[in-house]
Amino acid sequence: MKTNGLDTFAAEELFDQDGGIFMGARRDPSGCQVGVFGVPYDGTTSFRPGTRFGPAAIREVSPGLETYCPQLDRDLDTLDYSDLGTLNIAFGAPEPVVEAVKRATSEILALGLKPLMLGGEHSISSGAVAAVAKDHPDLVLVQLDAHADLRQSWLGASHSHACAMRRCLDVLPSGDLLQIAIRSGTAEEFSELHRSGRLIPLHQMSQKLSDLRGRPIYLTVDLDWFDPAVMPGTGTPEPGGFTWADFAVLINELQHHHLVGADVVELAPQLDPSGISSVLAAKVTRSLLLLMAQ
Repeated sequence: MKTNGLDTFAAEELFDQDGGIFMGARRDPSGCQVGVFGVPYDGTTSFRPGTRFGPAAIREVSPGLETYCPQLDRDLDTLDYSDLGTLNIAFGAPEPVVEAVKRATSEILALGLKPLMLGGEHSISSGAVAAVAKDHPDLVLVQLDAHADLRQSWLGASHSHACAMRRCLDVLPSGDLLQIAIRSGTAEEFSELHRSGRLIPLHQMSQKLSDLRGRPIYLTVDLDWFDPAVMPGTGTPEPGGFTWADFAVLINELQHHHLVGADVVELAPQLDPSGISSVLAAKVTRSLLLLMAQ
């Protein structure tokens, strides 16, 4: 299927547009500020699989949310954003998927849109970060995650979701990574976190970010950053996490920043029969859309 407004690249080759669509979005990206796309991949999942169903679940529940956000005093009904569909990927090794994500993100940027990717597992993030960093060499990467994700390899895969930030650092020219309130990892990972100064406690988050105002930011949200009490639908839950109120603090600060790209990953909706995890993921997505489309 050919989509109007996507003449600069083959949309029918990159995206499957026959599925659901995020609340209020349109397929045609002409005149839009943000391009949403899904990547249903969980080929390196190391504990509980199912994140390949995440993008569809986020879209499915999104109409249950209001378009208006009281915190930001903004309404999606007044903004222009496109849901380009679900990236066509081959299941198997992660490297071709990461490359496909990089290509799709580059094409979205070429259309003048900011990319907002729905995962899928965290291994896909390095492809999007690589594309955005090419346009913004001074890019700052901000990570919300329960896990450090700094392994060189995991279970024989260098592009495992347990290596997500290591691979992002490989493609991040500035090397500026803020890892917000990480609470799980190896002794070696935590030694690096403390030595590098990249580990930011939650109570220092706003101040550290305020020092970076004016710099382009890419935000990667691994949903297991939230506590399992409010986000049980994720493959590697970690007790001791955070609530929506904590996320709202970040959103308040990001109003003063240039958010040029983002992703929401690691939703495994089948692990939460209540559906609340999917709703939380959709609300995270709504907040990011409102910030990016301003």
